Amino acid sequence: MGEEVTQTEFSRAHRQEYRRKVALSLDVFETMLAQSSFDFERPMTGMEIECNLVDAGYQPAMTNADVLASIADPAYQTELGAYNIEFNVPPRPLPGRSALELETEVRASLNAAEAKANADGSHIVMIGILPTLMPEHLTGTWMSESTRYQALNDSIFTARGEDIQIDIHGPERLNVGTATIAPESACTSMQLHLQVSPGDFAKNWNAAQVLAGPQLALGANSPYFFGHELWSETRIELFAQATDTRPDELKTQGVRPRVWFGERWITSIFDLFEENVRYFPSLLPELSDEDPVAELAAGRTPTLSELRLHNGTIYRWNRPVYDVVDGRPHLRVENRVLPAGPTVVDMLANSAFYYGMLRSLAEDERPVWTKLSFAAAEHNFTSAARHGMDARLYWPGVGEVTPDELVLRELLPMAHEGLRRWGVATEVRERFLGVIEGRAKTGRNGAAWQVETVHALHERGLDRPRALAEMLRLYCERMHSNEPVHSWDGPS
Repeated sequence: MGEEVTQTEFSRAHRQEYRRKVALSLDVFETMLAQSSFDFERPMTGMEIECNLVDAGYQPAMTNADVLASIADPAYQTELGAYNIEFNVPPRPLPGRSALELETEVRASLNAAEAKANADGSHIVMIGILPTLMPEHLTGTWMSESTRYQALNDSIFTARGEDIQIDIHGPERLNVGTATIAPESACTSMQLHLQVSPGDFAKNWNAAQVLAGPQLALGANSPYFFGHELWSETRIELFAQATDTRPDELKTQGVRPRVWFGERWITSIFDLFEENVRYFPSLLPELSDEDPVAELAAGRTPTLSELRLHNGTIYRWNRPVYDVVDGRPHLRVENRVLPAGPTVVDMLANSAFYYGMLRSLAEDERPVWTKLSFAAAEHNFTSAARHGMDARLYWPGVGEVTPDELVLRELLPMAHEGLRRWGVATEVRERFLGVIEGRAKTGRNGAAWQVETVHALHERGLDRPRALAEMLRLYCERMHSNEPVHSWDGPS
């Protein structure tokens, strides 16, 4: 859920002091990158999975406070919407058979959480956007109880000075106004973390940006919002519009959006934090008591609270993370591209593909980003979000191809090799990358299955709301089977 804050209103003097401390923290961070010892000898991977809650009729259930009380596990936390929860998977090293153990542990944890949620009449669903969510659900008490979320909502609308218009064109068009950030709560993702050294950060971030398009084409799982069939991964455009602090005049002037792919390849993690400070005003100017200069001078590791909080309100699809654990600083690439679901095995397949590709791309003697413009990488990302497995993606040396051809010809061998370099066991590579291969060969990801199923239900005479509810019921059955989505059948 991000770091909590203690207030929702801030004075001008308070904001001015926050700005000073963010700039000071940036200077300290630059010094630390040059002088400090960062923890990276045993690179760790981590995962967060955002989930939805539904009732017996597969409609949103605004019950996360009750469900979390029943689960009573600190690994599960609130998210923005009262119908959202987040599951934080403990970090672990990649090598060996650990991913198979992780699959078993994640399934067991989610099954235990589901059983406890059932006691409250709720079910847990892993999906990019809950397809039965409608505008009437996002009124009244839709927001989780959290000072952070209320402050974020207030700050975004204070900055805009007007309501937000959600306008998305796909096979159908959605155009709806909103006076809160409620539509953002519809966007449920999985986040992948990789701990890296300061010297390796830039090439891993650049590699993640290159990979974002293919990653999204394979993993799209969000074709419906407010009853409309929109993009394969509608979550991408919805999240961008629902958190946009810019009225039209500022967009025209070229002011950067808070949800941002970026605009250039980087040479250091410092480039990204410097952009944060240069381009983005604060949304949550919460001050800490820490003097980062004094902490560093005393030989301690500063937490850089202001810099980290500011970073948490700039929604890059690949976000830089500075953190401190047991007094040791470390850096992570946080990959925020993928939706949640459809199954645990699908999500771990997406993870294996990501980590394998990242290793191969980052270690390439002539990196692909030296042969690919940043604009082309962003175009791939947007095309994949719109069209999923029907996208057209550009890749150096190959040209413009469909995701299936790109993955089967070029990327799968690279993912296998990257995982081999990580020391990942052969059976792990074959299990999870076999799922990616199956998805590429069939052209069926979560979004494709959802659309096929709803269309089939329409042909049987169901209207859109009933077709979406029935599709979600069938989705949940198959989600619990843990059979990969490319093997799912339609309505029987």
